Formats: sequence, structure tokens, C-alpha cells
Amino acid sequence: MIVRAPARQRGVALLLVMWLVVLLTALIGAFALTAKIEGLQGRVLHRGVIADQAARAGLEYALVRVADPDPKRQWRPDGQPYQWAFDGAQVQVTLTDENGKIDLNQADATLLSNLFMQVGGLEQPQAALLASAVLDWRDPDGLTQPAGGAEDPDYAAAERHYGAKDAPFESVAELEQVLGMTPALYAKLEPELTVYSGRTRPDPAFASSGVLQAMGVDPESVIGRRRAWDPSSGAPAPMLEGGEPLVSGGSGTYSIDSRARLRDGREAMLRVVVRAGGNGLPGSAYTPLRWEEGASLR
Repeated sequence: MIVRAPARQRGVALLLVMWLVVLLTALIGAFALTAKIEGLQGRVLHRGVIADQAARAGLEYALVRVADPDPKRQWRPDGQPYQWAFDGAQVQVTLTDENGKIDLNQADATLLSNLFMQVGGLEQPQAALLASAVLDWRDPDGLTQPAGGAEDPDYAAAERHYGAKDAPFESVAELEQVLGMTPALYAKLEPELTVYSGRTRPDPAFASSGVLQAMGVDPESVIGRRRAWDPSSGAPAPMLEGGEPLVSGGSGTYSIDSRARLRDGREAMLRVVVRAGGNGLPGSAYTPLRWEEGASLR
């Protein structure tokens, strides 16, 4: 005799089976979605690493080209961009010799004030006051500059209790702590400043338009002449009226911006200051002095 389960029990069993099928479908779907997301993340990370290495290659290649003895192949570290194709990536590299920038520890008040006016857009009284504050920050005494400036009491009045450093700048970023400096103004000035040249006057062979203006030199004429000069022509390198050459060999300390773009739009940016030579480290072609990097996907 065949004993059949009641219809109610069969209905419950069917319902359980259906719920189990739904649960298994949801688990499989979640697993598939997770795997897909992880795959996409892995691909993004993989492409990011490739873009980063392409930007790094731009840095390495720039140091080779700037030291190339062939003047036709040599890259000049005067801020002009160079294009380079590397393993499917388009790389744009900009080199600037640190000697072409204004040294925060060596420049006088006049040069700093002119930079703050020409590049920062400040009026003369405000620019002179800020230049004096820079000098007060780096000088060892507690006396305010004749044109104004800022020492410990001024910082205390502004609720900046760290006071004037009374020592040289260790980095350009330190300028943000000087009384009177704002983030917007610093963003304009930072590319034109250095702490590595040790020069009281920038080298016009590498100076940007803003720095040349601060030096009292016509930037259009200078930049046009130095970029128009063809080293293979046999003509002498152009010079300023005072005899300063407008084309010269690099100092070995450079700001390098390297931007790599892959075919899929992935980008990586490397902004560094390096000194050629490994400082005694085996296998190192340069010594990093500042290092910033980032990536984006457009």
C-alpha cells in the first residue's frame, strides 16, 4: 500500500524548496557581483600602477635628456614642456632648474616684494610688508624690519603662538606659516620659489616669466631669445645686456613635473624636486628632495 503525504505537507515542502532556490540564487548573484567589483577594482589598480610607472619613467628619461652631451637632443630645464611616448602612454614632462627660482633664504626684500606683486597680484604696500615678514621669519634676531614685518608679538596678536622661526626656511611649504600668507597666494607663488639654489639672484637662463618680471627683465624678449637659439647654428648663445647668458648647463637640481596619460584616460602625475646623483647610494641616479604623486581617471 502506498501512503501519500497530506496535500498540506506537500505544499510546505514545495514552499521550502522554492525559498531555498531563491536563497541560492541571491547568494550566487551576490558572489558574481562581488567578483565583478573586485575585478574592476583590480583593473583600476593595475592601470593606476602602469600610469604611475609611466610618470616615473618620464622623470628618469628627463634626467637622461637634460644631461645629454648632444645639444640637439638635450632638454633645457627652463620650464618648457616636452612630449614623450612611452609604451603606449603619452608623457608630458616639464623641467625647471632650481637656480631659475627665487630662493627664500637668499632673496632680498625688493626681489620678494616684486614677486609678490607680479605673480601674487598684491599692491606695493602689502607686498613690501609680506616681504619683510619673510625676512623676519628667517633672520636670527627678534627685531622687526624697518619696512614692517612680523616678529613674535605680531604672531601672538594674530593668535599664532608659534611665532617667527628666526632660522632659515627648510622647505618652500614653510612659507604658509609666515604671517600675511594665504593659501590662494601661496598656490600662485610656490612654483616660483626654492630653498635649494643658494643664489641671491635667479639665473635668467631658467627663470619663468613671473620671476623675470620680478627681476625687472622683459620676460617675452628673454624667453623668446633663449628658445629661438639653435645650438647647431654655430651662433653664440644669447645674453642679457649685463652679460648673463640666457642658455647654460643645468645645476643638477631640478623641479620635474611628469604627467602620464594612458589610452583609456587613466592619468598619473609626479611632481618632484631631485638632485642628480645618488648621494652615495648604489644604483641611484638622483636624490629626491621633494616628492608628490597622484592619479586620476577622466
